[in-house]
Parts: sequence; C-alpha cells; structure tokens
Amino acid sequence: RLALRAAPGASPHAASCVRMAAPEEFDYLVIGGGSGGIASARRAAAHGARACVIERSRLGGTCVNVGCVPKKVMFNAATVLEMIHQSEGYGISVGGASFDMKAIKAKRDAYVTRLNGIYANNLANSDVTFVEGDARFTGPKTVAVGDRTLTGKSVLIAVGGRPSVPDIPGAAELGITSDGFFELDSVPDRVAVIGSGYIAVELAGILQVLGSKVDLFIRGATPLRSMESDVVERLVGEMEAAGITIVRGEAEAISGDAASKTVVLKDGKGEHGGYGQVLFATGREPVTGSLDLPAAGVETAPSGHIVVDAASRTSSEGVYALGDVIGRIDLTPTAIAAGRLLSDRLFGGASEADTLMDYDFVPTVVFSHPPLAVCGLTEAEAIARHGPDAVAVHKSTWVNMLYSREFLVDGQHMPKTFAKLVCVGPEQRVVGLHMIGLAVDEILQGFALAMKMGATKADFDSVVAIHPTSSEELVTIPPWQAKYSLRPDAYTPSYEEEPVPAKAR
Repeated sequence: RLALRAAPGASPHAASCVRMAAPEEFDYLVIGGGSGGIASARRAAAHGARACVIERSRLGGTCVNVGCVPKKVMFNAATVLEMIHQSEGYGISVGGASFDMKAIKAKRDAYVTRLNGIYANNLANSDVTFVEGDARFTGPKTVAVGDRTLTGKSVLIAVGGRPSVPDIPGAAELGITSDGFFELDSVPDRVAVIGSGYIAVELAGILQVLGSKVDLFIRGATPLRSMESDVVERLVGEMEAAGITIVRGEAEAISGDAASKTVVLKDGKGEHGGYGQVLFATGREPVTGSLDLPAAGVETAPSGHIVVDAASRTSSEGVYALGDVIGRIDLTPTAIAAGRLLSDRLFGGASEADTLMDYDFVPTVVFSHPPLAVCGLTEAEAIARHGPDAVAVHKSTWVNMLYSREFLVDGQHMPKTFAKLVCVGPEQRVVGLHMIGLAVDEILQGFALAMKMGATKADFDSVVAIHPTSSEELVTIPPWQAKYSLRPDAYTPSYEEEPVPAKAR
C-alpha cells in the first residue's frame, strides 16, 4: 500500500491510501523472445500453462535477425554466384553477371521482417502473452518491465548473447562485428576478418566469393580448433585456394580511418593495412547486464554465463536458463530442444530423466565455402574417452560429379569432398562423423539420427547406396563390414571391384 500525503491545510487524518496495481501473474514467465524462449513458451501453452514472453527487441532473437537466417541468405547468394562462374562448364553462357549488395540487403531485410511477424502471430495463435520491453528482476520470480510488474511460478531466462569486441585501441571505433556485417550495403574491396571460430570462417568465405579480398587473422595455427583436424586442414586448403589469405597473429590495435584501416599485430609481427572494413568475430557474450540477476539469486560464471545444472535449473529455485546465455552449445536448435524439454517437464508431466537435454551427437554445420558438417566425437576426443585401442577411423575423399574436370572452367579449382567416420568398440559404433564439401550440410541430418540410435559401421554398410550422390560415400567406405557372420574363408569383394564406380575420383 502506498500512503499519500494529506492536502495542505487538511487534517492529518485525511491522508488516504491507494493500492498499487497487482503484479500480473503467469504460470511461466519467459525472458527472451528468441527461438529457444518462444519454443519453450509455446510448448508450455500447449500443455495449458499461462505463458508470457518478454522481449526488448525484434522477435526471433539472434538467429532470425542477425544470425543463422540472414547469414544463410548471404551464403546462398555466394553459392549462386559460384554456380554462375562455373556455368560455362555446363554449356550455359551467362553474360554480364554482377552482384548488388544493396539489392540483396533489401530483400533479406524484408524476409527477416516477415519472419518477425510470423513469430508474433505464432505467439498469439498459441495464446502466449507478449510484453515488449526490458526486463529487470526485482525478486526471485518477479520482474519489472517499464511500469509493469510480472511474476511467474516458473521463470526461464533465454536472453541469448551478442558479439564481443576485444579491448584494444581502435577496435570499437573502427571495427564492426557480425551485426555490422548485415548493415553493409556494398561489398568492401578489402576486408580483415579477425577470429578463428565458425562465424569468422563463414563470413570470410561469403565476402571472398562476393568480391572482397579477405585476410583471415587467427591467433593459433588453424581456425576451428575444437573441430576434427582432418576436416579443418582441408577447409584451410580450400579457403586458400579461393584466394583467402590466412594471417597468423593476434591483433593489438586497429588504426587508420573510415576509408582505410590497419591491423597492428602483437609481438612485432607487423602491420597489415588498406582494409575497407575490419570485422571482429572473436566470440560472443551473454546479454545479462540489465537483468539484475543478483536480485533473483541467480549465480553466474566469471564469463557472465548463467550457471545451470543438467536440468536447466539455476541457483534460484524455480528459475531456469538455456540457450546462448549458459554457454554450452550456442546453436538455435539446441536452445529450441532444451526449451521444449523443459516445458514438457514443468507443465506436461514428463519425468526429469526423460527431459534432460542430451548435448551428445548434436549435428553442426559451418556454412563456410565449402561447407563443413560434423556430429559427435573427433578422433582425439574418442581416444581420450575410450582409449586408443578401442577407436577405429574410416576415411573417404572424392570429387563431387559437379566438379569433375570435364565441367570446370579454365583456372577453376577442383574442390574435393571428404568424410571421416570415428568408431568405437568391437561393434564399431559410429560416434563421430565429419565432412567437408558440396552439400554436406544437407547430408548430415539423417546420419545424425542413425548415430543417435547407435548405428554401427556395419549398419552404414548395410544400406543400399543412392547413386550417383555424395551421400552414398558414407555407406560405401571400405573396408565393408557385414551385419551377419561369414565363414572365415569367405570371399568378400573389395570396394574397387564393385561393378559401378561411385563417382569421378
């Protein structure tokens, strides 16, 4: 209750009281209108919960607005341009082809805006309340949004992350991040991309194909250091063949002006200049600064990520967190899956054991040029977990028919596709699949399902191949293994003796 002062000259007893507006109460209060938060709220509503989503920016989060979706549009644009460059190899003459960044930006922005509307309609159709604004905790399960107070019996924090910029001179003033990439309306002549993660190699590849001269600055020996070294080694070769220069060194400053920028390296490794843009892709940080997490009793790690257990619980009872804000696997489908599992447990009656997010065998694609697709353990990880004697690997390298030498144009590099199976145990269960090359991004999903179901090398080999495709290579990697017993002296034909060759090699 809020006491009001009596009017001047009135009796002190004339003071009155008014009751403040009661908090708006929900069964499920979701802070963050990205893919994970929306998926969890809609699943909760499907179970009958009264759910609310709070978002201060555009619906859809990073993925829809400045992440996977607009990035894939640009990847597609670069892929179309690659096809045009090779068209004469297939007897198709395309004259005067050019790329207009301003035009694709307008179409891409319109597409994203339409998706924002779809997300809003989906919330309304699911009977989920949407509150636009910046949420701030005022208690364990209570937040303030402007002049409104909202509470939830359960609260989910799914606010995502944002690009981080290193604290070096000139970085904030002269550099851009992946967010800034989507604001470009022209292709820079020269670009320095600083970073070694998937965002760095994706944007470097896109810009190079679209017409920039790209230098990729990495601190270590290779990019994507946590991924399978065999695939990364081939990616580096393909990037260099496409004209990308890989510079090994750490930036200590950015100098210059808007027209021409210079990257100054540490340890006296020199300077590289003449860049129209310097793009930082050096990591991401959780967007939790405005939440006042201590007011909710929510513990964070030194990195700022929210600490959770296997069931997405934070240190505050009834408050949960998932997605990029926990720093586990920063992928949209991972957040969606974790969010739906959480709602099934909280509101659908499912058991905790059945709704723990499984972070093993999460298929991942890097939309580099060419794309890279991985699922499961690397060879090194398998050896560390199971021991060297329990691990077997099977590899295959081939040329996709599209790039057979007869169909290349003068001076065109011939890309190769590579696949590696990592298997463990006497049954050779497939625990890792790592690929690079044309269309591997579309191949991985079905094989990831097989791996999650416990498929073995013999299971792969038992599948009839689809010919001619790249996917058939995964079920024809020698040595062939049977799912049944053979006589010790039985003759097994070698792969090379198959009557139908797979593809040009």
